[in-house]
Amino acid sequence: MTSINEQPIPAARPVIGEDEIEAAVRVLRSGRVVQGPEVAAFEEGFSRLVDDRHCVAVNSGTSALHLLLLALGIGPGDEVIVPSFSFAASANAVRLVGADVVFADIEPGSFGLDPAAVEAAITPRTAAIMPVHLYGHPAAMDQLMPIADKHKLAVVEDACQAHAAALNGTPVGAFGAGGTFSFYPTKNMHSLEGGMVTTADAELARTLRLLRNQGMEQRYANEIVGANMRMTDVSAAVGRVQLGKVEAWTEQRRANAAYLDAHITAPAVTTPPVAEGARHVYHQYTVRISGDRDAAMAKLTEAGIGNAVYYPTPIHRLKPYWEPDQKAGRTWDLPETERAAAEVVSLPVHPSLTEGDLQRIAAAVNSLGENL
Repeated sequence: MTSINEQPIPAARPVIGEDEIEAAVRVLRSGRVVQGPEVAAFEEGFSRLVDDRHCVAVNSGTSALHLLLLALGIGPGDEVIVPSFSFAASANAVRLVGADVVFADIEPGSFGLDPAAVEAAITPRTAAIMPVHLYGHPAAMDQLMPIADKHKLAVVEDACQAHAAALNGTPVGAFGAGGTFSFYPTKNMHSLEGGMVTTADAELARTLRLLRNQGMEQRYANEIVGANMRMTDVSAAVGRVQLGKVEAWTEQRRANAAYLDAHITAPAVTTPPVAEGARHVYHQYTVRISGDRDAAMAKLTEAGIGNAVYYPTPIHRLKPYWEPDQKAGRTWDLPETERAAAEVVSLPVHPSLTEGDLQRIAAAVNSLGENL
């Protein structure tokens, strides 16, 4: 139980400091508030995180996924291989362009797509693979890229939780045809709300810019059918401030995770492994609980330790996917996905934690004991 002098430790804590407030006010006073110089500067700055790829800022991570699939020409008749153990936006973007979602199972360690499962899921209709760098751990891109190359498939990286993560020195968002990032307030860095698409293809980047702005580069000279998915300059200004801090925050997250790795000893709790060559940026510090997870979470909450399950229901079991699959008589064999959804719990790892917070988290987890 939390003592009277101890405040609950939140699972996540968005950072909005004076620097961010001043940047937003500066832009509001300028009168240039949508798709202006702040957005261009944010795109230029973010490109340094992704091996200097072209960057196209949009209004959300979901829009980033949606527009990238559109720009790649993926649509009705195509299939995209997606993990079911992810946030629904990963699959929703595929449905929004009219393509079919094919779910593949995950690796138990990284929670990313299992390359063998991906290869087994490829059909003549497969157009793309969508690896999700879940919780900030890079997917097995060293194995997925050769599979994609062999079958001539696009790779669409969902890096919405993985700013500055890397595998063998290559940052996520710099492997496939394009990468996507989210700047939602609880992400490792944010812009109040927003997203980014990254690509090495200049022509693809131009198409993305047209798509986000009603299909036009010059005002009223519409070249294609587009939408309004622009980022505001207020968001971009906040993002630029956060971009200057994300590396220090990342190292703090990694240090916090290392502390928890070293101090969590409860037999019923498995701390998150890290693949060789991977730079895990710990958007979430996600453990596995063997035993009664609900009871464990209740005990942690009583001790004032924020915790949550990301994600309790795999996408293939959500109504928009489950019901059509049932009508079509289609089933998915995803044992690692089902096991992860039943076992995972995410604990606080954000950079605002103090040493005392970390001690409390480890002590509360260790108090769970062997039998839950």
